[in-house]
Amino acid sequence: MRTTHSNPIKYELLLNEQLICMNDLIKKYIVLEYKNEINCIECGRQTNKSFAQGYCYPCFLNSPRTSDCIMKPERCNAHDANKASQCKDRDQKWAENYHNQNTYVYLALSSGLKVGVTNDINTRWIDQGAIQAIKFAKTPNRFLAGQIEVALKQYVADKTSWQRMLKNDVAYQDLQEMKHELKNKLVENLHQYFHSDDTVHEMKYPVESYPEKVKSVNFDKESIIEGRLWGIKGQYLMFDDGRVFNVRRHNGYAVRFEI
Repeated sequence: MRTTHSNPIKYELLLNEQLICMNDLIKKYIVLEYKNEINCIECGRQTNKSFAQGYCYPCFLNSPRTSDCIMKPERCNAHDANKASQCKDRDQKWAENYHNQNTYVYLALSSGLKVGVTNDINTRWIDQGAIQAIKFAKTPNRFLAGQIEVALKQYVADKTSWQRMLKNDVAYQDLQEMKHELKNKLVENLHQYFHSDDTVHEMKYPVESYPEKVKSVNFDKESIIEGRLWGIKGQYLMFDDGRVFNVRRHNGYAVRFEI
């Protein structure tokens, strides 16, 4: 789903080249029917199974968008011309453009305090269902951002508990206080990337009320998912009975959508 940082967050679902404003459907009954077809979001070919949220197996192996350093930027070699040339099966030009750009390390409250790396601040915070976030550092490439993230992971989590996030069960911490406390954990040569902006950004999601329990549903187990849409958070549709549906997990799936 496409997102806009507004109050509340605006969600738009791209379906059959048409944008649907999902906020307008809160409290309405919707039907999602899987048409037993998956097309790779990279090459378009039909595939029996989706890998890494939308890729066929060959693209999963060869696309730069699925390389190991996307999830682990500390392993990125794109900033080093000698090492980058070793990546023979990937699109080196794309990797250089993607990895060698200004990158942020951030702290966020999603299910609790977490650290992350992104080139796209607002989108990343929203996709993770964060309710608050703050910039921690700004680096000229993803490799350096990954080095900072690795250092901070010794003290804070780098993953979100989707169950707690969707129940809005968030362990609160003062982001400004934690930002300056964690700065002291960095080695001296990384201090130059510390971000001076202490603005705490807040995100409010279009959710009528949060459930006490959540149950994930997907098209691998059922072809029709329907119910009253009760909210949207992260990349999840939330139904009024506690079921939740991860939209991004189903990239490339052919779906009939009915209101």
